[in-house]
Amino acid sequence: MADAAVTTSSEQPTEAPSPHKRSLFSPFNIIAAILLLATAPFAIMRFTGGLGAVTALDHTNPWGIWIGFDLLTGVALAAGGYVTSAAVYIFGKEEYHSAVRPAILTGFLGYGLVVFALLFDVGRPWRLPYPFFVSQGVTSIMFEVGACVALYLTVLFLEFSPAAMEWLGLKKVRWIVVKLTILLTILGVLLSTLHQSSLGAMYLLAPSKLHPLWYSTYLPVFFFVSSIAAGLSMIIFESTMAHRYFPHLMDQRHKDESNKVALGFGRAAALVLAAYSAIKIFGIAADNNWAYLLTGYGVWFLVELVGFVMAPAFFFAVGVRDRNFKLIRGCAIWTVLGIVLNRFNISLIAFNWHLPEAERYFPALGEIAISIFIVTLGIVVYRFIVTRMPILYHHPDYHD
Repeated sequence: MADAAVTTSSEQPTEAPSPHKRSLFSPFNIIAAILLLATAPFAIMRFTGGLGAVTALDHTNPWGIWIGFDLLTGVALAAGGYVTSAAVYIFGKEEYHSAVRPAILTGFLGYGLVVFALLFDVGRPWRLPYPFFVSQGVTSIMFEVGACVALYLTVLFLEFSPAAMEWLGLKKVRWIVVKLTILLTILGVLLSTLHQSSLGAMYLLAPSKLHPLWYSTYLPVFFFVSSIAAGLSMIIFESTMAHRYFPHLMDQRHKDESNKVALGFGRAAALVLAAYSAIKIFGIAADNNWAYLLTGYGVWFLVELVGFVMAPAFFFAVGVRDRNFKLIRGCAIWTVLGIVLNRFNISLIAFNWHLPEAERYFPALGEIAISIFIVTLGIVVYRFIVTRMPILYHHPDYHD
């Protein structure tokens, strides 16, 4: 995000870090090329042969891994953008300023890949804009989700654009966008609150299909609160990966604030996960679903709740208390896996739970391959941007 904070007089602009020259045939490039070449044919088959050529979807299971992983999980893990920008620009946590641009970039790419993935999932992808321009279904919850995602992606693009403008030397245009920082941050928080909760509200339409332990009138609240935990954890995880693979691209401020970000976000994640645990239990009590805990699905529900919500909340707190940064960063990965598990449970595992095993959905090879194609493409684009634009350092010519 743009450097809207005012630097003190003691801060002196530093030279931009110089990226090391890397061989075109680096291990990363080779692995990424293999994955893209191996999965691209499935993407082509999707558009030439239709959904049936690459998916296991049918009328009973119209939503598969592209919704459960690419959409629900992708949107949740991209929540770090609004969480970090709100912390810095609304709540004044300037000690986390170095995390804003990486968080905005992760969010922008995450939402961009969500929209890209929807092109594969929609039966007629060229009709993706139809709800806005041709057939407005303004009373539909999915219209609200689509509208908020489209608007928030636009906001993220504007928030990310100052970094690209610094790279291109567009000083005047950048200055205009920087002046909109607070407005864009507020819009981002409002839109994220709406569509994060609305993704949960979509499953309120299927009370007979979703298992009672996961179905609740509080699903919109569950999705929103868990997205905050996901965003906090993803920022810690992203920061860890950046410090491991791109230390040569960082200025001293980013290196110095790394542990502050992990400590502060770890503390916040512990509190959010504790609150999430409480409202999940409240949801069971409100619907009187205690009896289901004694079933097989009940055991699996407790694995998710205890093993991937309560446990990381506890160990986040321990890590913060002891200033154990390895534990904090490990809990961030733990929480991210828990978010993935929760979204898979709601969209796949506990969905159509009453059907015979033979009629249950399992993703086809083509669906998995296309998801790998999308994720790999996102990583490649992230690496391209980070190694060229001022994401992990402050550009010496732009200290506002």
